[in-house]
Amino acid sequence: MSAYSPGFNSRASDWSQVVAKVEVSERLSGSDGLALYRHPDVAEVGALANQVCERMNGRRAFFVRNQHLNPTNICEVDCLFCGFKRDRLSQPGAYRLSLEQVDQTVARMDPLLTEIHIVSGLDPDLPFEYYVELLRRIKAARPQVHIKAFTAVEIVYYAHKFAKTIAEVLGEFKAAGLDALPGGGAEVFSARVRRKLCPDKASAEEWLECHREAHRLGIPTNATILYGHIETDGERVDHFLRLRELEDHAPGFLTFIPLAFQHGNNPLGRLRAAPADADLRNLAVARLLLDNFPHIKAYWVTIGMEAAGQALRYGADEIEGTVVDERIMNMAGSRSGSGISLEQLLGLIRGAGRRPVERDALYNVVREYPAAA
Repeated sequence: MSAYSPGFNSRASDWSQVVAKVEVSERLSGSDGLALYRHPDVAEVGALANQVCERMNGRRAFFVRNQHLNPTNICEVDCLFCGFKRDRLSQPGAYRLSLEQVDQTVARMDPLLTEIHIVSGLDPDLPFEYYVELLRRIKAARPQVHIKAFTAVEIVYYAHKFAKTIAEVLGEFKAAGLDALPGGGAEVFSARVRRKLCPDKASAEEWLECHREAHRLGIPTNATILYGHIETDGERVDHFLRLRELEDHAPGFLTFIPLAFQHGNNPLGRLRAAPADADLRNLAVARLLLDNFPHIKAYWVTIGMEAAGQALRYGADEIEGTVVDERIMNMAGSRSGSGISLEQLLGLIRGAGRRPVERDALYNVVREYPAAA
């Protein structure tokens, strides 16, 4: 059941009531969330979110040395916002890595890497053993590296395809080396939006159930929202509150990442771009509503470096990491590039007046850097 109905029609809390609640750390309501979206001054919303962020994490800003690995882009579902998917191996741009190619890719990775992020298409021709062996080989080759792999959409797909329960899939993957789940595939939980944009992928309820089961098994996870297409303010608020409710009852989320819709190479590319302040406002509202999430991430790959730096003053306390070889957002039209140097990350964080903190995938501190170079 939805934690907040977008059609709820009572009087929304005004700005002063929201500020008063934040001052005493009182939980915000769905109406408060709508008030945050409707408040005309996004800088004021950002300042309020920044207050909460500093209350939780001080002036630290986190990053990770990570690399993406996408074993295949063959996928049998159709999402209107995707530029990564290919229908079959013979299609231009399609690929499927053999386990030997995965071995070679992992061998070339940065020796200081602490996280490998793995997301794939829903490939109908790969057996379950491929994914188990992939995890085993990576963990054997890089035992010190955390493997953050397979969205809830992928886990649910494997459960259906291979006649397993979600718990069985997660359990076998954990035994093979899985350390955490990424947050992708959540899109927007609204049934209306999902019917229009991604009707044949895992439902919102299945996504939430997968993360609930992962937390029960001791597998921490991330969460996301894809915004800037056809969703409404109320549907975003509902999404945040459903995540908050899950964390209340089955804790295990590490961070929340708002993902900006990319307008290239997909059927939705002709949609009007989101307002200029949407990236910063969504980050700020997320920080204020998701009071039980320890971290909020500004994902520079989708919003760009400049906005990511600004976001560290709007409620975000991290900007992802080196993100070597990111493909999914770049194939959907992102212009931010694939990969960023350590020096660029440190400069971006320091430019926002924050102290850089290198973390691993589970948010253990690897190294703290001085606030100034």
